[in-house]
Amino acid sequence: MMNYILRMTVLGLCGLAMTACVSPNSADRIRSENHSDGSIARIAFGACNNPRIDPVGMYPAILGEQPDVFIFLGDNIYGDTQDMKVLQAKYAKFGAGAGYQKLQATSQVLATWDDHDFGTNDGGNNYPMRKESEQIFLDFYKEPQDSIRRQRPGIYSAHTFGTAGETCQIILLDTRYFRDELPKARYEEGEKPKDIVGWYQPTQDTSLTLLGEAQWQWLEQQLQVPADFRIIASSIQMLSVEKGMENWGNVPHEQQRLFRLLKESNAKQTMVISGDVHFAELSKVDIGGYPLYDLTSSGMTHANRNWAKAKNSIRVGKSFAQLNAGVIDIDWNAQQVVLRVIDQDGKTALQHTIPFAELQFK
Repeated sequence: MMNYILRMTVLGLCGLAMTACVSPNSADRIRSENHSDGSIARIAFGACNNPRIDPVGMYPAILGEQPDVFIFLGDNIYGDTQDMKVLQAKYAKFGAGAGYQKLQATSQVLATWDDHDFGTNDGGNNYPMRKESEQIFLDFYKEPQDSIRRQRPGIYSAHTFGTAGETCQIILLDTRYFRDELPKARYEEGEKPKDIVGWYQPTQDTSLTLLGEAQWQWLEQQLQVPADFRIIASSIQMLSVEKGMENWGNVPHEQQRLFRLLKESNAKQTMVISGDVHFAELSKVDIGGYPLYDLTSSGMTHANRNWAKAKNSIRVGKSFAQLNAGVIDIDWNAQQVVLRVIDQDGKTALQHTIPFAELQFK
């Protein structure tokens, strides 16, 4: 297992909140709040894991990939409670599973949350136990006691791996802790469009937030961290917005703010991963001449064929509505990434190659 070295750049080494520090030797730059010099080449990820439905799920297939890093994108357990003893018990059961223990022993495990492990379906900043849930989350994933993640509200974090020329940054967003309550679509009997499988419509209220201002400021600074390839992890889909489900398109001013920030930061060689929807697909949009990809993998223990049929006019290829996990292979020599979705047997169900040369602002 790769030796993972925690290095704090905030309040610790630099003495400046949310600011990266640079040593005289550029190879020694602290690249994120957490940094390991070991280069990584394979990142796997998944979401929607309910051991009560299937205690095995995607673990054998994921372990067969031998990823350097595995990212839990949310709904890692199905807590759905305001009773913290119940939530802790569900985390304990999750952690005791053979698949999780093997994965933790062989890969660097990173995680963010979505609504069900946050504590309530479609939950946001109105969930009364969010502080307590945060502490349970951080304790379960063994966040060091002196970590900056424990010193601020929310569970967002950033990680870099590798040295100059092979630096991969992984940014884990928190789309729950700060999110304002969003309006839901109201349909009369029989009026709901066939392509809409959810219950949300885009808000016109620009005062509503998804990330919260503190996280936005932090994200802006993280996008200044040098990286040769960058992954932004969002529990909910960032690009596919036509389903009526929870996604960034329900808060369009926040989605546009992110697009502007990526462009202003010249965040080239950057892509998004997401979960939540219980099927897999690849989406792509053009933001000011830049092709932004969002690889969605969801359904480690359960999938939904009907939701996979929902409209997505920016989908690349087909959707996949069986148990799945996402895999990103970084070929540093060929300067490209290969995106894959694997099924429960470890077979590749979806695949797309992206040269680094494509991921540039024009």
